[in-house]
Amino acid sequence: MKLLWREALLAFRRTRTLSILSVTTIAFALFVTGLFGLVAINLRQAIGSVEERVEVVAFVLRGTPSQSLVVAIEDISAFPEVSEVRYVSEDDALDRAREELVEFRDAYDDLQINPLPPSLEIRLNAGYRNAPSVADVAERLRGFAFVEEVRYGRDWVEQLDRLRNLAGLIGLSIGLAFALVSVVIIGITIRITVLQRAREIVIMRLVGATDWFIRGPFLLEGAIKGLLGGILAFLLCAAVFMVYRSQGFGLGIGLTFFEPVHAVAFLAFGILIGFFGSLVSVGRHLRKV
Repeated sequence: MKLLWREALLAFRRTRTLSILSVTTIAFALFVTGLFGLVAINLRQAIGSVEERVEVVAFVLRGTPSQSLVVAIEDISAFPEVSEVRYVSEDDALDRAREELVEFRDAYDDLQINPLPPSLEIRLNAGYRNAPSVADVAERLRGFAFVEEVRYGRDWVEQLDRLRNLAGLIGLSIGLAFALVSVVIIGITIRITVLQRAREIVIMRLVGATDWFIRGPFLLEGAIKGLLGGILAFLLCAAVFMVYRSQGFGLGIGLTFFEPVHAVAFLAFGILIGFFGSLVSVGRHLRKV
C-alpha cells in the first residue's frame, strides 16, 4: 500500500503540469454538474413550499352539534394523509374575509347575517399532496353527514402534479447529460496522462509486472485527482452560491446549499469518476502492449 501511495505521489511530481490540468478539468466538469445540482435542489424546495399550501376544505352544515365535530375531527386526524385538522367557525371565517378581502370590507361590515359557513381545513402530510391522494381524502370527507361541500382546487393540484413530474423528468435528463459529459471529459484527460507514461507502462510489463500492479498507482492517482477536483468544484459552487445570495438574486426566496450528505456524495462522485476513468484508460492501453 505504501508503494502505491509513493508511486502515485511521484507521478504527480513527474507530471506536475498535466496533473494540474487533469485536476482542473475534473473540477470544472464537476463544477457544471454541481451548479445544476444546486438549481435542482432549490427548484425542488420551491415546489415543496408550494405543496405545503395544498389543503382540503370541508364546509360544515350550520347547526352541527359540537360533539359531532369533535368526534369527526378525531376521525379525520387519524387519516394517514392528514397532518392537521382545523375548525373555522362562521365568525372566524368572516374575520378572515374582512382581513384578506380588503376591497369587500365595507360590504362585510354592512351584513345583517353572516353568509359564510363553518368549515374544516385539512392539511396533508408530505408525500400525500398529490391529486390522487387529495381526491381520495375529499371523497372520504363527503361521507360525513354534516359536510355540505368539499373543495380542494382540483385543477390547481393537478397542475402542481404536472409541474412536479416535468421538473423531475427535466432534472433527471439534464443531470444525466451533465454527468455523462463530465465522465467523457475526465476520461479523455486521464487517457492523456496514461499515454504520456506509456513508456513507463511498457518497461513495467517487460520486467514482469502484473496488470493489477501496473494499474494500482494509476487508479490511486485517478482517485486522488477526482477527490482534488471534487473539492475544488465544491468550493467553486460555494463561491457562486455566496455571490448569488449576497447580490439578492434570490428574489426573496430562501436559497439552499448542499447538505452534508450531498457534499459527501459530490466528493465521492469525483473519486469514483477519477478511479473508473483511470481503470478504463489503463485497461485499454494494457491491451495494446
